[in-house]
Amino acid sequence: MTTQAEQHHGSGQSAAGSTPNEGYQRGLSARQVQMIAIGGAIGVGLFYGSSTGIATIGPSLIACYAVAGVVIFFIMRALGELLTYRPTSGSFADYAREFFGPFAGFATGWSYWAAWVSACMAEVTAAGHYIAYWWPSVPVWATAATALAVLFVANLVSVKLFGELEFWFASIKAVAIIALIVIGIGVLTFGFSSAGDTASVRHLWADGGFAPHGVWQSMLAMQGVVFAYLGVELVGVTAGEAENPKQTLRKAINTLPVRIGIFYVGALIVLLSVFSWTEYTPGVSPFVQVFAKVGIPGAAGIMNFVVLTAALSSCNSGIYSTGRMLRGLAVNGEAPGTMKMLSGRQLPLPALVLSTLVMSIGLIVNVVSPDKAFVYITSVGTCAGLWTWFMILAAHLRYRAKVRAGLLPAADFRMPGAPVTNWIAIAVLIFVVVLIAMDADTRLALYVWAVWFALLSAGYWISRRTPRLQPDA
Repeated sequence: MTTQAEQHHGSGQSAAGSTPNEGYQRGLSARQVQMIAIGGAIGVGLFYGSSTGIATIGPSLIACYAVAGVVIFFIMRALGELLTYRPTSGSFADYAREFFGPFAGFATGWSYWAAWVSACMAEVTAAGHYIAYWWPSVPVWATAATALAVLFVANLVSVKLFGELEFWFASIKAVAIIALIVIGIGVLTFGFSSAGDTASVRHLWADGGFAPHGVWQSMLAMQGVVFAYLGVELVGVTAGEAENPKQTLRKAINTLPVRIGIFYVGALIVLLSVFSWTEYTPGVSPFVQVFAKVGIPGAAGIMNFVVLTAALSSCNSGIYSTGRMLRGLAVNGEAPGTMKMLSGRQLPLPALVLSTLVMSIGLIVNVVSPDKAFVYITSVGTCAGLWTWFMILAAHLRYRAKVRAGLLPAADFRMPGAPVTNWIAIAVLIFVVVLIAMDADTRLALYVWAVWFALLSAGYWISRRTPRLQPDA
């Protein structure tokens, strides 16, 4: 392992649009970054979790995903403008540090690291359960550990291998959704299969109305819808290793509305037109129900494979992002100095190893206390995701203010409608936090976050007083 020269991520002194050399290899191609962006916007929440949303609020789930999708687009355009101003793999943490001070960067970096660690703990365990569909005699912990080990090794080989795995994981998810849409349109248009007898777009409003349980009930579902989009911001972490990041990231962000329109809104319109919302069973993938009804053999097995790839995709992304975020923290004196080192392949080896070891604890936690301890862990991830989005929007507001004051150069990829769109997005996120506080089942996340923030404050105080953790000059 070799140590390479480090640059201070948070200096904020780079020229607009410059691409600092952070020691990484620019091995992510444009097609890989595009599919990473697509994969980040599609998760298990759509393939399985949407069944609960459909049963709870009916067709109005479409509107929820559309509204949340607009907010996500604003967040990503704000991030895109910041990335155009100064591309950096430290992404959100670096911008928080630059515009709000070192503690904001410390809290954002460690929170995002914790978000992906907790997500990976959940997803790798889920992958073990999905694999058990074919091999039920193999212990879940064994298949989950194997999956984690394979993805860890893939991340150690090269960033290109990580990108290639993510490309194919995202491709499988995208193909599954496009297949559903094509089949659904075929059923609606030509009436083939038994489902064609009752399939109709009138299901969107005829069975109790568009919002059968009322507008307020639909609004309460927004928190789950917003969480389904967590991970879409991952594309920002690729800035330090993407080929031509300014052009590649700009294209990935600009195509986000199309991806949301097709993969979420489009898929839900088809699902809720082929069958009435009253026919879907909570806890059973709506994709499985549609595929099975139209006579596709092995529908359950096919969707099990798709959600397995979704879980592996999330874990693969988590290993990648936690390694880069942890190294960025170390470069700024906010994590042990050994985390700054790169391997001969220009990969953050110590940071990858430590992050994966922490993720493996999730296998034990899930076995020992799957209901309580694991809820606490994932609660940190839930709030950390919202914190990250808040910081992106707030940092962008501060950046624009400095541009207007002539203190920073303007980027040529500007967020439309700012600062009004910033405040609209922030208002929606605050509303989601209020919804979390109102629901007894989700309120725990806020309590856990308060404890986490107290721990971060103590950790920051310690890091400022530990000489070996001070940032490089």
